[in-house]
Amino acid sequence: MQQVSKSHAGAGIDYELFLDCVHCGLCTASCPTYLELGTEMDSPRGRIYLMRAVVDGRIELDQVVRRHLDLCLDCRACESACPSGVHYGELIEPFRADMLQRCPPALPFWLRGLLHYVLPYPRRARWALWPARTLLALGWDRFLRRLKLWSKLPQTIRDMLALVPRQRVKRPPLPELLPSRGPKRARVALVTGCVNSVLFHDVNWATAYVLQANGCEVVIPRGQGCCGALDYHSGRVRAAAEHARRLLQTIPVNDVDAIVCNVAGCGSTLKEYARLLADGPAPDRAGTRFADKVRDVHEFLMELGPVPPSYPLALRATYHDACHLCHAQRIRRQPRQLLRLIPGLELVELDESEICCGAAGSYNLAQPAMAARLGQRKADRILATQAQAVFAANAGCLLQIARYVCEQRPDVWVAHPVEALWAAYSGERPPVASTQGTQATRSQR
Repeated sequence: MQQVSKSHAGAGIDYELFLDCVHCGLCTASCPTYLELGTEMDSPRGRIYLMRAVVDGRIELDQVVRRHLDLCLDCRACESACPSGVHYGELIEPFRADMLQRCPPALPFWLRGLLHYVLPYPRRARWALWPARTLLALGWDRFLRRLKLWSKLPQTIRDMLALVPRQRVKRPPLPELLPSRGPKRARVALVTGCVNSVLFHDVNWATAYVLQANGCEVVIPRGQGCCGALDYHSGRVRAAAEHARRLLQTIPVNDVDAIVCNVAGCGSTLKEYARLLADGPAPDRAGTRFADKVRDVHEFLMELGPVPPSYPLALRATYHDACHLCHAQRIRRQPRQLLRLIPGLELVELDESEICCGAAGSYNLAQPAMAARLGQRKADRILATQAQAVFAANAGCLLQIARYVCEQRPDVWVAHPVEALWAAYSGERPPVASTQGTQATRSQR
């Protein structure tokens, strides 16, 4: 089996993975960037051609090539569409690791620092986001617009402010242990995440409540940080592995029946720990034991057998498939099955539900132009359903969708499915975060 040289595409890429692609083009209809641009080099097939040509030494890895590869969202929709079973993620992710060394991205230094040295660390992220949250809470963004000074801010700053939730439910810190409600059926550990624990702490509370209502004793280990997904998907494999090892030391793998995650991107990375940690000390063993117990919250509840909720939620709603849930983890039915258990909830299907919304981890900061096109495309499909609520099981999707949907329909409830389940189990509906991202997005148009 031929291995790609480190000098060409980084250790870990199997050259035969390139050969699995028969260039049929069935992937193009599912690729977000190809749908928007219609250019071959911005399709999965074209990107495989590019990577293989670089490995073979037929073309140089320059900024032009890098641009096509950077535009890839790593959404893995092509894997779902491919009849030949091409593992595109196992090509693009290690290739990006090599690109990072040979042809650094053209991102501002401060943005690289934010993405890799601030956001993966919850305490740092809280401090970094405090000025933005304070500015929005005091209405200074509106004041700057009235003075016509908003447009003077750098575009990246405006993009970031557009994504910060203006309202979320405030909850106290989660305790280390929450007892089951009713007979105990399982003991689980809840992964709270980095960005998720800062921006969507209420979603973690909702997840814990829903698990309790289904007879689970919930362990919330202290000292959790990033799972490594942010670094892993941008090619920083070594940094991602360090995050993974720290998380392994935090989660009591042997003392729980399952490790539950409520973020699609994090869950897909957690399930790949065996591969991510394969080159480290005691390869595979610790990572494999951990990955074997990881379950997305919807997946786990359906395996357990959900307790039917009793409170009605009279809403017309739709569901967006987060890429790393439907394509990487192949979880599609379970969230819909759980939502359909809620009395009074009318769930309507969303056109292009499995096409990426443009969030893709840090993509909407690193590639704002394409992210904006995809965000608006997704918003158009959502608004066409006439839904009062849209559910998505990923932090980035919630931020991106809220930004573009709530600009036109501030009354739409953008939430995680577990928030709807929480409402149906408790009778409490969290307030609609109707203003998040609305003003900042409108100012750019």
